[in-house]
Amino acid sequence: MSKEEHMRRYGSSRRLPAEWEEQDGVLLVWPHAATDWAPYLDLVERVYVQAAVYISRFERVVVIVPEQGDTESLSRKLIQAGAIIERVRIFAIEANDTWVRDFGPITVMENGSPVLLDFGFNGWGLKYPAHLDNLVTRRLCAQGAFREPAPTTVGLILEGGSIESDGAGTLLTTASCLLSPNRNAHLSRPEIEAALAGLLGADRFLWLENGYLAGDDTDSHIDTLARLCPRDTILHVECDDPSDEHYPAIRVMIEELKSFRTREGAPYRLIPLPWPAPHHDEDGHRLPATYANFVVINGAVLVPAYGDEKDEAALKAVRQAFPDRSVIGMDSSPLILQHGSLHCITMQLPKGALA
Repeated sequence: MSKEEHMRRYGSSRRLPAEWEEQDGVLLVWPHAATDWAPYLDLVERVYVQAAVYISRFERVVVIVPEQGDTESLSRKLIQAGAIIERVRIFAIEANDTWVRDFGPITVMENGSPVLLDFGFNGWGLKYPAHLDNLVTRRLCAQGAFREPAPTTVGLILEGGSIESDGAGTLLTTASCLLSPNRNAHLSRPEIEAALAGLLGADRFLWLENGYLAGDDTDSHIDTLARLCPRDTILHVECDDPSDEHYPAIRVMIEELKSFRTREGAPYRLIPLPWPAPHHDEDGHRLPATYANFVVINGAVLVPAYGDEKDEAALKAVRQAFPDRSVIGMDSSPLILQHGSLHCITMQLPKGALA
């Protein structure tokens, strides 16, 4: 579908903002003992506290805890850690897990106003329970977190980590996730494109057919592999170790990225992210360490670090793509113990979304 055809069919008013556009805040779901974080709770909570502190310096933080009684104790922790508590709002809402990138609201702009889309979430293709996660956005609306009194419920399975937007109609995604038979098996690739064209205002789709991350439960979310950045730039992982199991697939993925073209027909500016040394859990399973899972906020980028010699090179690469922002490394080693990283635990809320 051409840009002109898209405008005739859907109008030009709806679009999915890029992550680097101005935000009202960032949504977090706090880890607790009833989640899979129980064995590592102290370790992972330190990551969440640090994330909330950093984010609060630039914008608001919306935090979900399981019970009303948790709000006061969490506020004390954040104040002690240096968070700007006036920018923190805490809501008591139950959730199955903490990976809010994939079940939080996906917010589009329509006629200049934010519209919250509540897509279906089925535990990354029926792998994990998600009945509480699926209620989070509606319950946040009911408690007055957003300007909208209710989200728009969408009869489509879609996770926020599976798509990247440039804010101007281009979506970057992976075929292995969006075409997974356990998500929207009734829809073909053209039908998924047509649905997302109407819902997100997309008119260009860049599909990666290759690339994966061992230990990742998401069927290759794009935010573990390649990220759209300002000025027609893509930050992407690069595996430079021929003995690593990822090496062949990542090489082919990079060739795909080289073949992609901007709306104007030019190649994208590609910036490689280094490949961290393999990380394993206590049972010897590979953990999904990736520098691509960074978070863009107002004035800054939070980049996962893993106590690896490649950490500084990753920060340098991100600075090339975001020269006008502070680039902050955050130890995310505890996050990969449950097979995610920094971007996975956050969901940005564009300007105008919050009450």
